[in-house]
Amino acid sequence: MAVLFQDVTERRQAELALRQLNETLEARVAEALAERRVLADIVEGTNAFVQVVALDFRWLAINSAAANEFERIFGPRPKVGDSMLDLLADQPENQAQVKAVWARALAGEDFVEVGTFGDPGRDRRAYEMRFGVLRDENGDQAGAFQFVYDVTERLHEQERLQEAEDALRQAQKMEAVGQLTGGLAHDFNNLLSGIAGSFEMIGSRLSQGRMRDVERYLSAGQGATRRAAALTHRLLAFSRRQTLSPRPIVINRLMADLVDMVRRTVGPSIAVETVAAGGLWPTLVDSNQLENALLNLCINARDAMPDGGSITIETGNKWLDRRSALERGMEPGQYVTVCVSDTGVGIDKAIQERVFDPFFTTKPIGEGTGLGLSMVYGFAKQSHGHVRIYSELGQGTMVCIYLPRHFGEEEIEEAHPAAPFPQPSAGETVLVVDDEPTIRMLIVDTLNELGYSCAEAPDGPAGLKILQSGARIDLLITDVGLPGGLNGRQVADAARALRPDLKVLFITGYAENAVLNHGHIQHGMEVLTKPFAVADLAGRVDRMLRARP
Repeated sequence: MAVLFQDVTERRQAELALRQLNETLEARVAEALAERRVLADIVEGTNAFVQVVALDFRWLAINSAAANEFERIFGPRPKVGDSMLDLLADQPENQAQVKAVWARALAGEDFVEVGTFGDPGRDRRAYEMRFGVLRDENGDQAGAFQFVYDVTERLHEQERLQEAEDALRQAQKMEAVGQLTGGLAHDFNNLLSGIAGSFEMIGSRLSQGRMRDVERYLSAGQGATRRAAALTHRLLAFSRRQTLSPRPIVINRLMADLVDMVRRTVGPSIAVETVAAGGLWPTLVDSNQLENALLNLCINARDAMPDGGSITIETGNKWLDRRSALERGMEPGQYVTVCVSDTGVGIDKAIQERVFDPFFTTKPIGEGTGLGLSMVYGFAKQSHGHVRIYSELGQGTMVCIYLPRHFGEEEIEEAHPAAPFPQPSAGETVLVVDDEPTIRMLIVDTLNELGYSCAEAPDGPAGLKILQSGARIDLLITDVGLPGGLNGRQVADAARALRPDLKVLFITGYAENAVLNHGHIQHGMEVLTKPFAVADLAGRVDRMLRARP
């Protein structure tokens, strides 16, 4: 007997490996199919509208929610293989809208958009649509897919919320207006009582021939008038309508005179210190109004330190990046800062957001008007800057004014020697244009006493007619707000076209700053704000007419 043996170990191992591979492959396929079924069930069961579209606008896939919604708002029910353009062929407007939004995705754009779709005769809804690009195994675009959510109710809720916020802001505005007008009525009634009472007493004393008391009542009436002018000045600053004459300055140059004035105001129990930054940038600002704002801050600081303390006035350069500017509610960029800090009682954080509101004050009744900080805030905003407050109870307060950096040279103001009281003129003629007869009378009488000849007009067209007559006019004094279709700036521009060297003095009651180009007026033009002292008017006219190039 012969026995033949053959080694089949490798074949047997290969068979076993193949069997294991088949078993593993079956398990992997079953696992993959189960995973796909789970994903399919999720896509099918979600309330999102899911669609997959080929490059020819035919559906490759669409879940039931999307098919139901399409049928509800458009009419026909889509299925895989249909063309959305064909289904909407009898609805050209809807077809164009759907084609436009899908064309962007089929052109390769990933985007999110909110739009309103649907046949007006059926229903129209707002949808948030998220589009993505569908690619094949080679990375080439095969179509686009879309996930959509109905956001109609969310948008309606946002609209209702916006309406509620608008109503709240309107209510707050009316409350502020009521507070403002109430405070104004109180203060102005007091001031008008002082003015009217002074006039009555002057009239009474004159009729009795008792001249000795007239001076006292004149002084009382003039003092009330000055306080009324200061009140309107603060209101205009808060409303950002005061007249500003900005020029490029380095604030450090104002510090010496300002500190002297502050020390005289706050008294000897409070130390006043300054920290002037080296290399301080110029800023475009009205120096007089800046000094007024800083003086207001120093007075507030004084009142916060009844037992004495210290005030520090500090300047600096600040470069705010986007994050820092956002924290301060400002625009990014370069700013010049001037800060006033004190060692006083501080301000509760609960009321810090209200300290810039008009007539809001932490002082006892009768000891504060509540307009100091609001004036500072309005001035900073009108100067294209901002103001910030930092305070801790028992630690003190710091208020910082931020003013934009001026990219240019500083303008050094020429010193004018103190002028004596104006001497009688040599026949110069002044044209006065103002719609208020009382003001025209006062100006004309004042100038006549000084020897000037005067012509007057109640409105712009009448004043321009005099200028066109060829009569001698050496100076034009005009109100900015005039009736008759021509404001004071337009009259001045027309006058300069006829008489290029004519000097112009604008007078204004509430500083129509935009009309005056925000203080940027031509050479030979100046601004005088009402109410003004007669002596100031006379001195200004004399200086302008005596000026030489």
